[in-house]
Amino acid sequence: MTEQKRVYLDNAATTPIDPEVIDTMLPLMKEHYGNPSSTHAHGRVVRTFVEEARKTVAKLMGCTPGEIFFTSGGTEADNMAIRKSVECLGVKHIITSPIEHHAVLHTIEELHKAGKATMHLVKLTDNGYANMDDLESLLKQHPHALVSLMHANNEIGNMIDIDAVGELCKQYEAYFHCDTVQTIGHYRFDLSKQHIHFMACAAHKFNGPKGVGFIYINADTKIDSFITGGAQERNMRGGTENVVGIVGLAKALEISYRDLDKDSEHISSLKQYMKQRLVAEIPGISFNGDPDGNASYTVLNVSFPPSPISEMMLFKLDIAGISASGGSACSSGSNVGSHVLKAIGANPERAAVRFSFGKFNTKDDVDYTISQLKQMLKIDFATL
Repeated sequence: MTEQKRVYLDNAATTPIDPEVIDTMLPLMKEHYGNPSSTHAHGRVVRTFVEEARKTVAKLMGCTPGEIFFTSGGTEADNMAIRKSVECLGVKHIITSPIEHHAVLHTIEELHKAGKATMHLVKLTDNGYANMDDLESLLKQHPHALVSLMHANNEIGNMIDIDAVGELCKQYEAYFHCDTVQTIGHYRFDLSKQHIHFMACAAHKFNGPKGVGFIYINADTKIDSFITGGAQERNMRGGTENVVGIVGLAKALEISYRDLDKDSEHISSLKQYMKQRLVAEIPGISFNGDPDGNASYTVLNVSFPPSPISEMMLFKLDIAGISASGGSACSSGSNVGSHVLKAIGANPERAAVRFSFGKFNTKDDVDYTISQLKQMLKIDFATL
């Protein structure tokens, strides 16, 4: 029996770990097992690995090591930034958008319902961007607010102008929290020149391990501990550090920056190739967001024409050996439709599939996916 071919096109959900990262992590599992908080030799050696990883991340991000705090991932980092802005910085108003990740939206909604901060939603443009004029209008009404906008949307790929938002926040003395989970490792940053107070990162989005990330906190932004119980992460996050993950994160980020030009060109070409083939070979196809505009080169959100298999599209793709997503993987177990697609006015009658690409994908992956989609949709291409 021929083994089922499998194609992975869900890199926005998670990415395969780079073999170089695995090789870097293995000694921390096998040999360097000390607790980094211990003062003996075993602990001191491991502490060195943690701090070297912090220096690596800080150098690549254009900030100081003291501004990087390791977390369990992006969700924790988002929660830390938002909740501590309210608790420690006196924030009473939070400005966000209806297409943010639930790590942001649900946290702000909870604070709003508890009466701790008022939530304000920025209007969207027709193609799914945060409306900058409306953002400025909200900031005029609520200066000193927290603005929480993600760099690239995890479902449709639309990106904000992070520098323009930062400048608006600076003008109105607002705090700026940016969920950069989908862009760190795929774009370069220089935080020494950018007006950002908080940034969130998750290593598994750029071929690192799951369960580890970091939060960037600008040195001038003073908040207290998010998790109590220990003095780890300079008293900001109690609990023994995930040393294996931290070392893996730093290595993955190092590799991402080293190969960024080559990998981004490769991944972008795959996205464009798939887009072109879909348009040419599947009548009635459309795209959600702004795939030809200021959008992430890793994400393509596709709406298929209504058909009898619309509700089964993801299932049928999986049966055919293709892993993709119908939206955010973090809510893939829910029957509730995508809040992002709803917010941008996508047609609910059309099946939407998010294909997201990584450096290990190939043109053969795209060709196989197109062939399976054609077969699935039973289109008579001889008549095209």
